[in-house]
Amino acid sequence: MNRKKNMLELEERLEQLNPVEGLTLLADLFSGKVVFSTSLGQEDQVITQMIASQNLPIRIFSFDTGRLFPETLDLLARTESKYKTKIQVYYPNTSAVENWVQEHGINGFYESVENRKSCCYVRKVEPLKRALAGNEVWVTGLRAEQSPNRSAMKRIEWDEANQILKYNPLLDWTYEQMIQYLNENNIPYNPLHDRGFISIGCAPCTRALLPGEDARAGRWWWEESKKECGLHSR
Repeated sequence: MNRKKNMLELEERLEQLNPVEGLTLLADLFSGKVVFSTSLGQEDQVITQMIASQNLPIRIFSFDTGRLFPETLDLLARTESKYKTKIQVYYPNTSAVENWVQEHGINGFYESVENRKSCCYVRKVEPLKRALAGNEVWVTGLRAEQSPNRSAMKRIEWDEANQILKYNPLLDWTYEQMIQYLNENNIPYNPLHDRGFISIGCAPCTRALLPGEDARAGRWWWEESKKECGLHSR
């Protein structure tokens, strides 16, 4: 069977399953080849809890870009402690960061969209490619209502840039559903969320939301763009 037919069949199966069941199915079908990338956001904390509570054989990884909030790094440690699990941390290539800063300055990402995207590439996209290498399924915490760019995504889709299946188990969850699950399961989360930070990335590139703004408005707030870093480009 060709990949398109396989994808349709897999998509149909996953549509009938809740997130835990979907994660379990993929971990069984692609044994040892399923990984989950967490940025320690609320959605990702939900999925981490699902994986850990069911002891699923899915490797969890994250990125330390070198510009994260202290609260994010603290949450990483608290999450590992609570769930007795290890989150593999990937770092950007030292020489690449040094070269970027030498060329653009420490905060050169403010100067243009191109500079910002190249900084994201060095600090996140390249490490992601290393983290995904050799695997077959990439689990993410994307939700359709987060942004217009994500509303067209499917529960499972082929990520051409990384040549891997991408599974979005919380795609159709609302913000309210997510918060309810966090509270009901006593899941640790970043205290910055309580201060108006909804989508949290690098500290210099993230601010709290203003009244009426959408969830991604606080990311790269100084520019007009699709508010993506390249990890989930379409």
